[in-house]
Amino acid sequence: MSKIKKFFSRKKEEAAAFKLKLTGSGMGTGHKLNSPKQEAPSSSSRQKKYEAYVPPKRNEISNEARAAASAALARIDKKTSREFNTSLSAVKAQAKRELEAERRQKEEAEGTASSISTSTSASGGDTRNLACEGVFFRCPLISEEILPKSAWKARIKEFLYQQLESDRGLTACLIIHNCNVKEKADECIATLIRYLENLIKNPEEEKFCKIRMSNKIFSEKVRYVEGAMDVLQAAGFTEVQIDDEPFLLWTKEQTEKDLDLPTLVEALKNSETIPLELDRNIKVLLPSQARRVVLPDEFYRLAPEEIKKEQQLRTEAIAQSQMLRTKAMREREEQRNLRMYRYALVRVKFPNGLFIQGTFNVYEKIADVFEFVQSCLADESLDFSLVATSDGKLGEEDLEKTLFDYKLIPNSLLLFSANDVPAPAQADMNYLKEDLLMLVQAM
Repeated sequence: MSKIKKFFSRKKEEAAAFKLKLTGSGMGTGHKLNSPKQEAPSSSSRQKKYEAYVPPKRNEISNEARAAASAALARIDKKTSREFNTSLSAVKAQAKRELEAERRQKEEAEGTASSISTSTSASGGDTRNLACEGVFFRCPLISEEILPKSAWKARIKEFLYQQLESDRGLTACLIIHNCNVKEKADECIATLIRYLENLIKNPEEEKFCKIRMSNKIFSEKVRYVEGAMDVLQAAGFTEVQIDDEPFLLWTKEQTEKDLDLPTLVEALKNSETIPLELDRNIKVLLPSQARRVVLPDEFYRLAPEEIKKEQQLRTEAIAQSQMLRTKAMREREEQRNLRMYRYALVRVKFPNGLFIQGTFNVYEKIADVFEFVQSCLADESLDFSLVATSDGKLGEEDLEKTLFDYKLIPNSLLLFSANDVPAPAQADMNYLKEDLLMLVQAM
């Protein structure tokens, strides 16, 4: 089965599952008022309830390369182990030194606000202090590459046009959605569905078997939309001249092999933008590196010029901050500021001084943050808690809240705590997987 057919097959299964859920077959059993109260799930069960975040798979290496690598590793196994242990010790020592320096700074300047609580945009030209390089995505339907959204748009278009020859009808439906602005795509699809449904109901009616290409509706809503002519070609339309005027003429024999009109109509109705998955862009930071707080412009809903204007308005607002404001006024201003952001940068600080950093959509849930942290742990079964520096420990009742709900945007700092480990021992523990420790950023 081709990737395109798999895509539509999966969408059909999802729709069927959703319908089953709505009818009640997939609903859970009821709960009687006089039945015993169920116990709240434990912290460990909370973590197992969700699938852990899975980093992208690496490309498989060839058998020859694998054999060569195995031979090389066998020769230098002892040396490699010593070097890694030395490197790990150096990282832990550096983190410990910086942690001590940080504590001394706090004692000297007690009450100073945490640097992570403020953020600025890179649009002002400051790129040296960027907290991350940008926002990156994956697209499992196409490849395991990790690219910015702009690069994926070009890759998706290239991929779809490569599939036209093998699955013209289904692919063309996706081209309409992915290669045109939404308004044009929606109008085009509605018009195409009307053409095809007329043919399904009245296959012998001549007026439905031909389309005048100079027709105003056809010219405005179909002809110049990417993918539309390919849908009609797959349906069985061919361009002909009738009285020196171009028409599209339908014949059943010209319909694409293994495709019928009802299937094409369903594909038009179910096609959608090929989804991109936000990549966490994992970073492991030392305490000194965690002071970098400047966010790339991709984190903002606004254009760089609008960000500058917003910052100017905020400066003016600070000048007027002496004015009395009601609680409702303050909350409205806070909500307006929060809506500036598309993405959130979440940092988790471990007791040994190291940080992990990940990128999230502002509407992802607290549960997604727990999944992310769990996937980074050397021992994924470790029972742990996360504490927000502003609002305290994140509990069971918070898991379904979004980062936006919890105001953990545009960037936030969470403190990690191993629940079953005494506090003094936590500072000397190694929490992260070895391959993540190798990601410690160069100074």
